[in-house]
This record gives sequence, C-alpha cells and structure tokens, in this order.
Amino acid sequence: MYTRGAVIRQAPGELEVVDLELDDPYPDEVQVRLVASGLCHSDDHHATGDIPVGTYPFALGHEGAGVVTKVGPNTKGIEEGDHVIFSAIPSCGHCRWCAAGASNLCDLAAGILAGPRFTDGTYRLHTTDGTPVGQMCGISTFTETTTVSLASVVKIDPDIPLDKACLVGCGVSTGWGSAVNSARVQPGDTVIVMGIGGIGASALQGAVHAGASNVIAVDPVAFKREQAPVFGATHAVESMAEATELAKQFTNGQGADAAIITVGVMRPEYVGQALGAVRKAGIVVTTAVGPHRVSDVPLDLFELTLFQKRLEGTCFGATSGNRDVHRLLRLYQEGTLKLDEMITRTYTLDDIAQGYRDMHEGKNIRGVVLFD
Repeated sequence: MYTRGAVIRQAPGELEVVDLELDDPYPDEVQVRLVASGLCHSDDHHATGDIPVGTYPFALGHEGAGVVTKVGPNTKGIEEGDHVIFSAIPSCGHCRWCAAGASNLCDLAAGILAGPRFTDGTYRLHTTDGTPVGQMCGISTFTETTTVSLASVVKIDPDIPLDKACLVGCGVSTGWGSAVNSARVQPGDTVIVMGIGGIGASALQGAVHAGASNVIAVDPVAFKREQAPVFGATHAVESMAEATELAKQFTNGQGADAAIITVGVMRPEYVGQALGAVRKAGIVVTTAVGPHRVSDVPLDLFELTLFQKRLEGTCFGATSGNRDVHRLLRLYQEGTLKLDEMITRTYTLDDIAQGYRDMHEGKNIRGVVLFD
C-alpha cells in the first residue's frame, strides 16, 4: 500500500513529508494506522547528526499510538481493530535482559537505528522508486500507516485516548522511570530535575509520586519554568547554581538526594554541575543524550570517590514496556499522571518541521502530531 511519512535524507537535514510504499506484515508483525505521535527530541538528534543512523532516507518517529489494520501470521493475540502504543525499545521477551525484567536493554535494540527490520535485515518501507527507507526504532511513527514487529507494540484499553496515550511510548516512561527506577527517589527527598521538556515534566511527576518533598525544576526558558509547577515542581529556577543553593538550604547544607539530567542536548559540563549538587551518597541520573562522540566529562573524581556519589545512566527510564505502560496509563485514568497538560500544541503531519522549530525555540513541553 501507499502511505505518507516524514523522512530525513541526510544529516544534518530537515524533515520532509514524502509518499512511501509500505509492505504488508510478515509473520510476527502488524500494520498500524497512526492516530498520534509525540515530537521527541531524540528524533531531532538524528536530524542534526548528533546520533547517526544506518540508512538514508530514514523515516523518523518513535513515540506513537494507533489502531491495528492488518495482522501477519502468528500474531499472538493482536487483532485488527486493537489499540496499541509503540514501544521505542522492542522487547523480544527471551534474551538475558528481558528474562531478568530489564526489557529496556533488550538485545533487539542493537539494531533499532540501522534501518532494516532488526529480525531479518529486510525493509518494510520504500520510496516510490523502490529505494529502501530506514525505520527509526523499527516503527517510524511519523508515518500515516506503518508495519512493525510485535516486539514493538503494546495493546491497551480502547477507552484510553490515543492522542494522550502516545506520550507513554517514550517520553513519559523515560522521565517517570528516571525518577522512580533510576534515581530511586524516596519519601522526603530533595530532587533536582534539569531540563523541563516532555521527559523532564515526567521526571517531575515521578519524583512527586515517589514522595519527594522538594522538587526543583531547572530550565533557562521562562515558559518551561512557569509550567513546571503544573507537573509537581515545588520550585523552578533558571540555573543549576540556583538549584544547588536551594537544595542545600533544604538539607542543612548537604545537597540534593538526586539530580536527574533531562535536557534536550547533553553537554559534558552538565554532569559535573549535577554531581556537585548532590549530597554524600547522592545519585546523578543521566537521561539526556547529545553528540555521540563527546566523552570528556569534567568530574571531581576525589569527590566522586570519597563522598561515595553515584553516576548512573538510564535507558528508557529503566522501564519495561509491557509492564509499565499499563501501570502509567492506569495512573492517568485515576487522575494521578498528567498527560493532557503536557501537550502544548498539536500539528498535522505536513507541519511537523514547524513542530520541531517550536521545540528548538522552547515553546512546547510536548508537541504532538495528529493524523485524524
């Protein structure tokens, strides 16, 4: 069938919407009509070249939700008409990591930026002249219809609005899990969240849910500081210097219990700033990513060792798609998790490049593409 999708032809490059040919589902695959897709900064990292991909053209998008329109053989309980969320990290269910409950580290993820299907090396998307098109994370949610592996979808309750549920496919899970799973926030803690986009807003909510008493949001953009209290921030400041001083005031000079870095583009100096803001045995969680070859990070190694501070990376917030998607959506249904409030603006597929320009200008907590 024919569909339309947003691709990059090179990096650096801007998204353009083109006509595409889409294959029917193979065994263990489904075809999904997109309803909504979040505009995550990770897609922009591929457009800028911060994170290279293996195939051009490359169809972006990894945070989406839709309705199953076709199923291949051996679909294991997924049927036409089912509502699904895409998982940015596929889960095979049987590798070492999936078996240990860490499906965010599934071995299938090694191939999600190569372009072809990670199971057999073939392509499901092509341009109209037959050129193979890579699929981001094996899903490409910036397409009107996509064909994906069963390992990349989670069936959800049809009563949940897909235009809100799409956010749980990446940003919400990643931010929430960064606080709850990786930072291991405890009741009474003082937590700093550095960078208030979709992931940062979710990290604020995760910290509040875990019982933090003081939740300090840090962002240089005034609009994002104004929005931070909506998601549970008790304080919102412009710089890490201000956040560090506040944390010390709340902890008798000790510093924050945790600092979570959720900025749009990671810079080496942010790690050092966060490490300096936490107390003895405090934890710094690096959720953000930046240029993939940057490795020189200014750290006080004396302080790291003798103050027993911890520095921990997190992938997908250490969440499990099949387990945590349902947990988070239940919290949304109960009114605990704010998804509606995260969506600042919506766009059509043809306006997707404007959506990313708005992101760069700090106008959105989360932008969402609506397909219907």
